[in-house]
Amino acid sequence: MNSQTKSEIFRDLHSKDGLFVLANVWDVGSAKMMAAMGFPALATTSAGYAFSQGKIDWVGALSREEVLDHAGELLNATDLPVSADLEDGYGATPEEVAKTVTLAGEIGLAGCTIEDTTGNKESPIYDFGLAKERIAAAVEAANALSHPFMLTARAENYLHGRPDLDDTIKRLQAFDEVGADVLYAPGLPDLDAVRTVCRATDKPINVVAGIGLPGVSIEDLRDAGVKRVSLGSVLARTAIGAALNAASDILEKGILNDAFGAAATFSHIEDLISAASNKA
Repeated sequence: MNSQTKSEIFRDLHSKDGLFVLANVWDVGSAKMMAAMGFPALATTSAGYAFSQGKIDWVGALSREEVLDHAGELLNATDLPVSADLEDGYGATPEEVAKTVTLAGEIGLAGCTIEDTTGNKESPIYDFGLAKERIAAAVEAANALSHPFMLTARAENYLHGRPDLDDTIKRLQAFDEVGADVLYAPGLPDLDAVRTVCRATDKPINVVAGIGLPGVSIEDLRDAGVKRVSLGSVLARTAIGAALNAASDILEKGILNDAFGAAATFSHIEDLISAASNKA
């Protein structure tokens, strides 16, 4: 399936009735398995990939080239559309963000996310004006591509110690104004905040699983007006958590077989990989 078709499928997922779930994967194997399980689209996870490379999840830990090379591997793994977590766009200036989006589109990605995070722990969020300019440049680059490209703009206040819903909505509305296709504020504290964000714009809203919102279901998010749920780093962290727990049982308690209760069977893994490989 070519990039044009994949991108059209991804775009159309955002206009259909209801909500869809985007599986964030961190290597070719996880991409093939999630595709075989029936997810309609995939995305990268900066955290999941960073951890797999022995790096921390922080802006700048991975280069633009590393991330796009990784995304290209996932694109070739299945026939599903892929969106990339491109962090801050790998540059402070609007021009660098636009360059990143152009390169992402040229390798065949169907979309990406761009954050308003600086990577500076002392001042982690870009000033409002520059944040808006960066997304405007990203949108202009996306619109210049030869295929549809869903540009998701992220307002990161809640992940960086700034629980300011009014400012978060102001940013999302500004990103909407300059043409972002999807809006995303990770770490919203509760379902009321999600509803408020959804009412503040007509653009599709993405909510991430695994960060806050305890007890909230897919149905709850659909009823609140959410269009897309991304799994973020939670699948990767779940896999790592199971491995660490088993290793701890072995080292600290001398447990062997009972430590491996969460392990998938060879046949299950192989069946999923084979199914995805046959479709790709």
